[in-house]
Amino acid sequence: MVYIIGLGGIVKLPELTIGRFKAMIPIVQGGMSVRVSTSSLAAAVADCGGIGTIGGSGVPIDELKEDIRKAKRMTSGIVAVNIMFAVKQFMEVVKASIEAGVDMIVTGAGFSRDIFKVGKDHNVPIVSIVSSPEFGKLAERSGADAIVVEAKEAGGHLGTDRPLRELFPEVRKVVKKVPLIAAGGITDGYEIAEMMGKFGADAVQMATRFVLTKECDVSDRFKQTYLNARKEDVVLIKSPVGLPGRAIRNPFLERFFSGGDVYDGECRRGCLKSCSHSFCIIDRLDMSRTGDTEEGLVFTGENVWRIKDIPSVKELIDRLVAEAESVYAPATASA
Repeated sequence: MVYIIGLGGIVKLPELTIGRFKAMIPIVQGGMSVRVSTSSLAAAVADCGGIGTIGGSGVPIDELKEDIRKAKRMTSGIVAVNIMFAVKQFMEVVKASIEAGVDMIVTGAGFSRDIFKVGKDHNVPIVSIVSSPEFGKLAERSGADAIVVEAKEAGGHLGTDRPLRELFPEVRKVVKKVPLIAAGGITDGYEIAEMMGKFGADAVQMATRFVLTKECDVSDRFKQTYLNARKEDVVLIKSPVGLPGRAIRNPFLERFFSGGDVYDGECRRGCLKSCSHSFCIIDRLDMSRTGDTEEGLVFTGENVWRIKDIPSVKELIDRLVAEAESVYAPATASA
């Protein structure tokens, strides 16, 4: 099968339908936990016609509920929450998010079979993040309303070492009934057109690119660390969660890699189902978010080094759509 891109005039990107919701623009802003993607970012993305996502892990439940309500007051667009299955209070966070009025739930870092019934009972679509054809098929069979294929280029915790353009076609072959969303390392509209036109994705998910927007709540130093990042600065670590993670090299990670002392003391949170306690990942992520990018953990996607500006969300989405539509044509089979 051959896919043809960009023949003829400009073709508009298709809408994305997930359950009872329709996004005018097929872009999902990836959820980033520990207050990186909050209501200000999610609402701005939703207002532009995409799906805005609040990071639902690493914050107290009451704070999350209020942030969801705030986002819903700010926009009539689609607001999702991303919740890691790895957190101990997973189902409590799911139910609290639904109670707060979230439109849909995105879940990864493990696989929950129970969440699909909860979503169906409350008419809240469930979006599963997977990193293999096997889990893609399982998610669809279990009742997922959409599936995100997240490859090795993504930021934060990773479920595979396989690149997006190798992994996605394999999942596309087995997932047929629900929207399939490509994620991992996408930074511009030309890649959106490529994933949708050449590879048959129904949408894309982008997280790192949205950190470098005016509406993202992280500190200026955090954003400057992204802007300054070189390709060789982006490294993999073994997270206390038990999964590999992608981050920007800094003095904290230099000590971590060399076997130096990074222990943060006896656990005060007990937030994860499994944790090595090598360091407190919540504390270290929050340190970087608030400006200590020397001793904090700065999670990022593989291609952060390509991003060199900080537009508003509207400016960014307008640019992404214009770039994508300048070369996009729907996936077309030919002999």
